[in-house]
Amino acid sequence: MRIDLHTHSNVSDGTETPAAVMAAAKAAGLDVVALTDHDSTAGWAEAAAAAEELGLGLVRGAEVSARSQGITTHLLSYLHDPAHEPLARMMRQVTAARWERAEAMTSRLAADFPITWEAVAARAGAGRPVGRPHIADELIAQGVVVDREQAFQRLLHPSGPYYVRYWSVEAETAVELIREAGGVPVFAHPGATARQRVVSDEAIARLVRAGLAGLEVRHRDNPPEQRARLAALAERHGLIQTGSSDYHGAGKPNRLGENLTSQAALAQIAARGRLPLVGGGPWAS
Repeated sequence: MRIDLHTHSNVSDGTETPAAVMAAAKAAGLDVVALTDHDSTAGWAEAAAAAEELGLGLVRGAEVSARSQGITTHLLSYLHDPAHEPLARMMRQVTAARWERAEAMTSRLAADFPITWEAVAARAGAGRPVGRPHIADELIAQGVVVDREQAFQRLLHPSGPYYVRYWSVEAETAVELIREAGGVPVFAHPGATARQRVVSDEAIARLVRAGLAGLEVRHRDNPPEQRARLAALAERHGLIQTGSSDYHGAGKPNRLGENLTSQAALAQIAARGRLPLVGGGPWAS
């Protein structure tokens, strides 16, 4: 069984609709896929309808933004209750903060490059949150960079002069809120050394005490030495180990199914989450 537990639609920073992500997952030969847009569950209904029609298993989730040791931390929340107001409120606050950050970064960039906030916001679409990928797309359109990867490395990186931090809660608090909402919290790409500093073993142990359920071990941004470290940490703390693509459509080179999660790991997630998996079938058996 082919299981990919980390994808994004245009509800956040992907380039395809939730239904199109489901269709792409089916075409890629996946049996189960998770939709995990940043701090949003707005794509769930469309994705669920498409998954049912395609005979695809869907894990409803979100990628929740937090911080640990001053480092931006992303937590994949699987199968939580979207009506749990404390978690929903926190995600709304983070989305608003990311929007404000995007506007501030665009203002900084506009001093040196032909870019405007109106053009960036238009790329996200009316009413949709704006993030760094939308800024990157406008920089591409203006010929400043050739692709999103170059934009992030040259101009939008946390160490760069145009970067602006945004508000987010401590990761322990985020883990606790996910658990209170009936979700299964898994630390996304915790060994992504190229992005910035990685969270320490001690910080991960604190997250485990707060209720962390798993680590995303197999991810293209985790280099081999980090995968080995994370697998050992997962064994030490009894954590679920997952693998996934972090698919963003045309927004990133990540391909659906390039890293996979075992059926045993999916069964553990399904057993702990408040919501059922969509699509029926032997997904959690």
